[in-house]
Amino acid sequence: MDTQNEDHEAGLAVEVDSLVKRYGELIAVDGLSLTIPRGQVLGLLGPNGSGKTTTISCILQLLTYDKGSIRVFGEPMTPTSYGLKRRIGVVPQDVAVFDELTVAENVNAFCALYVRDRAERRRLVAEAIAFVGLEKFVRFKPKKLSGGLLRRLNIACGIAHGPDLIFLDEPTVAVDPQSRGAILEGIKRLNERGATVIYTSHYMEEVEQLCDRIVIMDRGRQVASGTSDELKAMIGTGERIRVEVVDPAPLGEEALEGLRRLEHVRTAAYQDGEVLIECSPGAHNLTDVMRALDAAGATCGRVTSEPPTLNDVFLEITGRALRDEAA
Repeated sequence: MDTQNEDHEAGLAVEVDSLVKRYGELIAVDGLSLTIPRGQVLGLLGPNGSGKTTTISCILQLLTYDKGSIRVFGEPMTPTSYGLKRRIGVVPQDVAVFDELTVAENVNAFCALYVRDRAERRRLVAEAIAFVGLEKFVRFKPKKLSGGLLRRLNIACGIAHGPDLIFLDEPTVAVDPQSRGAILEGIKRLNERGATVIYTSHYMEEVEQLCDRIVIMDRGRQVASGTSDELKAMIGTGERIRVEVVDPAPLGEEALEGLRRLEHVRTAAYQDGEVLIECSPGAHNLTDVMRALDAAGATCGRVTSEPPTLNDVFLEITGRALRDEAA
């Protein structure tokens, strides 16, 4: 993909300063300030009604806003910023293609919104189709494509003009594992070629895999920001240890109380043939836990250690699980 940002030029791709958007009495975005460096993949997360979609719509000038300012690549973003809009690509959650056009015709139609030169457009269209792996389907119409291939076409239409800033909204919803893998690898390659990416998803593992930084919004405000590890370090949830107990007879309340007295162990309980232990954030107590169980005479089987997840972060900060919001 040909971009104007091949060397991850220095500076900021997006600057949002004190943004306010109201719908009557409802404040959808409440004084939001946000900066996104060029060449970064930003994960933007939030429960339904958090303001993230409204924020993106304001950045794209699809909505007017009440207060604040928005700059893209150092320039003020306004409804007439046609040069800046040429540098932006949008891949919406709902597939937005023309049913009566073929794959190639669809990609060409979207590319033509920004690129007038036919020779350049032919090159960009061919490149976008190859980038998403649809070379064998150029003559197919959308109704002949699987869900995963349709999602790839949606992406090709959004990136065909070679944008430097790409908004991706739930690009892997309802796709098969093979297409999901291809889409995620494609996003990584876009970023490697210099594109700044703003990524929204309900799949936490995708966000963790792709994003350099994550911003969590709730009730129109930014409530947390950082890398995945930094966010996990902010919360009160630590490592969870599960130990299968073959013979639970020795595992009375005294043995469990001994586990609870271990440094950094917050809770210890026996349930359904397993000892469940939660540790303090940043602590790693597996060795001490196993020694204590051995000393109590417990016969142990399978052992698993689960670090805190991004969903733990989201749940603690917003009070809601992101996957539940998607349901």
